Amino acid sequence: MTAERVSRWARRHVAVGALFLVAWQLAALFGAPHRTAVTLGLYGFVLHTVVGKGYALVPAYFDRSLALPRAPAATLPLLTLGAVGLAVAPTAPLPRAAAVAGAVCWALGAVGFVAALGWTVRDNLSGAETGTGEANAERRRIDRLANAFVPVVFAYLLAGAYETVAVTAGFPTLAGRGAAGATHLLAAGVGALLVFAVGFRLLPRFLVASPPAPLVAVVLPAGAVGPALVAGALWGGVWFRAGAVAESVAVLGFALVFVALFRRSPRRRVGFYGPLLGVLAGVAGVALGLHFAFVGAVPGGPLAHYRLNLLGFLGLTIVGVAYQFYPPAVGTFPGAGDRTALASLGCLATGLGVEAAALLAGIAPLAAVGRLAALAGAGLYAYLLLGLFRERYGTR
Repeated sequence: MTAERVSRWARRHVAVGALFLVAWQLAALFGAPHRTAVTLGLYGFVLHTVVGKGYALVPAYFDRSLALPRAPAATLPLLTLGAVGLAVAPTAPLPRAAAVAGAVCWALGAVGFVAALGWTVRDNLSGAETGTGEANAERRRIDRLANAFVPVVFAYLLAGAYETVAVTAGFPTLAGRGAAGATHLLAAGVGALLVFAVGFRLLPRFLVASPPAPLVAVVLPAGAVGPALVAGALWGGVWFRAGAVAESVAVLGFALVFVALFRRSPRRRVGFYGPLLGVLAGVAGVALGLHFAFVGAVPGGPLAHYRLNLLGFLGLTIVGVAYQFYPPAVGTFPGAGDRTALASLGCLATGLGVEAAALLAGIAPLAAVGRLAALAGAGLYAYLLLGLFRERYGTR
C-alpha cells in the first residue's frame, strides 16, 4: 500500500509537469514575459517531473525505501501553487507579497523533497549501497559513482530554492546574479546533473549496453562544478569561462556516452529517440554558451541558448524517458501508440530547431512557426501521458 501511494503521487507530479509543458509552449507562442516562460518550463515542467521520478527512483538506487511516503502528496500542491504564482507574477500587477508567497511556497516544496530523500538515504549518502543485483554486478562501479553525485543535486536544489526566494523578496543572494543565477543553479545543477547521474544508471539498462567508464568519470565532476561557476560569474570573467567549459565538457561527454549506447544497443524503442535528439540540442546549446563566454553574445543567441538547453536537452530527454517508463503502445485509447509518440518528439525537435535557427537569423515569423510546432509536440505528449494514466490507473 505504501509503495502504491508513492507511485500514485509520483505519477501525479509527472502529469502536472506535462501540463506545465503545454502551458510553457503556449506562453512562448503568445509572447508571455520571458520570466513567465522560464518559470513554466523550469519550475513547472522540468522540476515537477524530476521530483516525481526522483521519489520513484532515488530510494531504490540507494537500496532504500522512501522513509516518508506521504511526502509526494505534500510537496505536489506546494510546488504547483508556487510555480503558478511565480509564473503569473510578471504578467499581472500583483502585490510583491503575492510573488514572494509563490516563491516561498515553491521553496517549501523543494525543501520537503530534499528532506524526504535525504532522510531516506541518510545512512548511505555516498551511495555505496546501490541495490544493484548480481546479474548487473559489472555495473556497480558506475552505479556507485553516479549515486555519489545525487547529494550534490540536493545541494543545488536547496541553493536554487533559497536564491528564488532571495531574488523575489530582496534578501541577500548566493550568486548575486538575480533570477538568472537561480535559473542556472536549478537548470544545470538540478536538471542536467540529475540527468547525468540517473541517466548513467537508467539508460544503459534500457538500451542493454555498457557506457564508456572514462567518459562517465569526466562527465559527473564537470557537471557538478560547472553550474556553480556559471551561476556565480554570469556574463563575463575567467570563472564564467571556466564554468562554460565545464558545462560543455559535461554535456558533450554525456552526448558521446548516449550515442555510444544507442549504437551498441540491439533495441530501437521510441523513447530512445528523445535523449538522442536531446543531446544533439544540448551540444548546440552549450556551443552557444561557449560563444557567449569567449566571444560575446549574438542577436537572438541568449533566447536560443535557453530554448535549446531547457526544451531541447532537458525537455526532449525527459519526454523520451517518460515514454520508456509509460509506453504509449500499451494504451488502447484513440491515437495511443508509438507513431503518435514519435510525432510528438518530431514536432518538439523540429519546432525547436526551426525556432533556434530563426532566432539567430532574426526571422521572427519563422520563430513563431517553430513554437507552434513545439506546442503541437507538447500537446501530443500530454495527451498520451494523461490518457495512459487515466486508462491504466483511473483516479488512483
